[in-house]
Amino acid sequence: MAKRSGWDERLSVSVDAKGLVGHAGSVLLRKCADRVGLTAALSKALPGGAGSGWRDRGVALTMTAAAIVLGAANLSEAEQLLTHQSALFGTPASDSTMRRMLAALDETVLKKIARARARIRRHVWNQLAARPGGFPWLTIAGRQLTGWIVIDLDATVITARSKKAGADVTFKKTYGFHPLAAWCANTGECLAILLRPGNAGSNTVADHLTVLTAALAQVPDASRAKILIRVDGAGATHELLEHLEALNTARRTVRYTVGWKMTDADEHAIARLPQSVWEDTLHQDGTVTADAHVAELTGLNTRGGWPEGMRLTVRRTRPSARQRAKLTDFEKKTGWRYAVTASNIRHMWGICGSHHNQFLDVLHRSHATVEDRVRTDKAMGLRNLPSQSWEVNRGWMLAANLANDLDAWTRLLGLHDDPHLARAEPDTMRYRLWHLPARLTRHARRRQLKISRTWPWRDAFLTCWQRLNALPAPT
Repeated sequence: MAKRSGWDERLSVSVDAKGLVGHAGSVLLRKCADRVGLTAALSKALPGGAGSGWRDRGVALTMTAAAIVLGAANLSEAEQLLTHQSALFGTPASDSTMRRMLAALDETVLKKIARARARIRRHVWNQLAARPGGFPWLTIAGRQLTGWIVIDLDATVITARSKKAGADVTFKKTYGFHPLAAWCANTGECLAILLRPGNAGSNTVADHLTVLTAALAQVPDASRAKILIRVDGAGATHELLEHLEALNTARRTVRYTVGWKMTDADEHAIARLPQSVWEDTLHQDGTVTADAHVAELTGLNTRGGWPEGMRLTVRRTRPSARQRAKLTDFEKKTGWRYAVTASNIRHMWGICGSHHNQFLDVLHRSHATVEDRVRTDKAMGLRNLPSQSWEVNRGWMLAANLANDLDAWTRLLGLHDDPHLARAEPDTMRYRLWHLPARLTRHARRRQLKISRTWPWRDAFLTCWQRLNALPAPT
């Protein structure tokens, strides 16, 4: 019987290959940063220096962000990854240089960077509006929210395995940090993020106002006419809702939906609702479901001191087995689990039926997609803060935020018509594009990056590169 040849027959392994690039997708990220003007803007915002050994801090911060997109979890990994790509981008900054750069980001520099990001974001959003599909407006219950910018606020916990400045016991009984962030639901961008100690409260008004103000400053002036703010139960505070009401002007409409912590007064109000007022709820696609019901609670609730005109919408569902242990006596008696949402939405301009309780219910429930944003941010540098220093960790968080921008902008500008990549998550993008191997060749004083002709997403890579190259320079 003849011996079968195995796959490793006459196979040898060596480590002497030249011109190989293991994470070729970095060229798309760097090209995006350069074409939209982010790299140049960061170079102007960060302090400069002189001397043959000086590294441009804007380039260093941009490449740190790109390394985070590729999967770097700390500065050492970022340096090693970028060193492997030195044939493309030149010798990178060392991890100690990166550390000094992040530590030097004081409040003055952070404000300059925020203003620079806002200018670049305005340019990017103009390019998004010029795409064949236009700006990415949200669709809720089958209705497109044209003209509305939706901002979601939420906090998360970043655990720490060692003693770090600011790390403390969190409300979840873990140990680490408790940052608060705001995301644009239209584009998936993280507009602002605030590093907070682990013992920071979930409903701290001052922190919510800080993050909200920073997020609104990132929204271009031309897009501020209609804003929707969505927050979970941590946002149900007098000061925050009064602030949101005060943001309304003759030229700007601000609407909000927030979770509501139920009290005995709310349960007494729910008990007074007749059975006939309960309506079936809607799925996100607009279809009706009889598994849950919604009703208007405004006018029946006796809790005072809240903004005039605020509406309360109550939703009831059958509790799951895990939820039954946390039901109140009232909920056990009725057999339903209740959740209340507060809102100032009487009507959203241009949205038919936006005043209905069913629409308000599904509109607030879609806020749950913020959990996806939290997960993707943790997949890009925020699963663990890498330093003992508060200042370095704050700078790392900014770099991770820039990484989020680069990832979102590259997909929205270069892959917007690819249904499998336009809203792909970090792990998917790393497998399909960011970690794509390539060979760097030189001929006739030109360099060429060659990728495999058999890779399924080769055309998407090339199309993205061509579209990014064609972007106009920011004005």
